[in-house]
Amino acid sequence: MAKAKSANSDNDVEMPAAPEVSGKPAVKQTADKGGYWWGMGRRKSSVARVRIKPGEGKLLINKRKLDDYFARTQDRKSVLAPLKAVEAENSFDVFINVRGGGTTGQAGASMLGIARALKNYSDQYVQSLRNGGYLTRDGRMV
Repeated sequence: MAKAKSANSDNDVEMPAAPEVSGKPAVKQTADKGGYWWGMGRRKSSVARVRIKPGEGKLLINKRKLDDYFARTQDRKSVLAPLKAVEAENSFDVFINVRGGGTTGQAGASMLGIARALKNYSDQYVQSLRNGGYLTRDGRMV
């Protein structure tokens, strides 16, 4: 640590050195105290808060199973797409809280939230998520 003199006294005060500016964070984000990695997704007026944890592949949306929450196959596939892109469908337990908008907007928000949580989990997933377009927010609004 670098030593710096305080303006108000003559005592030396240890201050942390400034991190190098390089475009990437110096330390990779770790799991919170519950062991979850978080991601947030938005689409139109829908907002999804996503938590992932290594597990056996459980996926709950607003405390309901995927098939019970999304009736359309298209919406179910879009939610699962980031997990399939990194070949981790049965490797993570996914918990999603989603609000606002319609079902397709909620599915899009959930997809982005899952992709961002996977990105926070490991840098190895970033390239396949980026190639599939799962980390890009769709900013179109009505």
